[in-house]
Amino acid sequence: MPVDIRPYTPADLTAVVAINDAAYPAVPITPAEELVELIALSRLTLVVDDGEPAGFIVALAPGLDYASENYTWFSARSSDFLYVDRIVLAPRLQGQGVGPRLYAAVDDAARADGATEITCEVNVRPPNPGSLAFHARLGFIEVGRQQTKGGANEVALFARAVASNGGAISAG
Repeated sequence: MPVDIRPYTPADLTAVVAINDAAYPAVPITPAEELVELIALSRLTLVVDDGEPAGFIVALAPGLDYASENYTWFSARSSDFLYVDRIVLAPRLQGQGVGPRLYAAVDDAARADGATEITCEVNVRPPNPGSLAFHARLGFIEVGRQQTKGGANEVALFARAVASNGGAISAG
């Protein structure tokens, strides 16, 4: 079945919550109400659909009143970014080039906004080696680290320039 990437609709909420929470501890378990608030703040929320929702990405522009420790860190560093708060794919779609397609859409949105940088974070405690390798393949460079959730987690903070080639990114 073909894999489509399309804008989020409220009908996707139950599936997005399930996809998100199944990816714990790579992303935090998030109640539906919190995801609705996050999506309402977002510059871009896309759903991966292979006959049913099977992944999503949420990206935020700078200048928002958003209490995320990582978003706050990037906001203190710059006002010229598009921040990927989360990207989650069902295991059946991992390694099939869908993640780079999602980031290409983020690049397109960042370029449209005049942003020059894409930012995100990845857990290093608890470890998320798959996401670390994925982001490295997409050209992300570690620009900092911080402990979050009262020291329970540690994240690597990543940034990379917005792709200038129509969002095409080599997944190496």
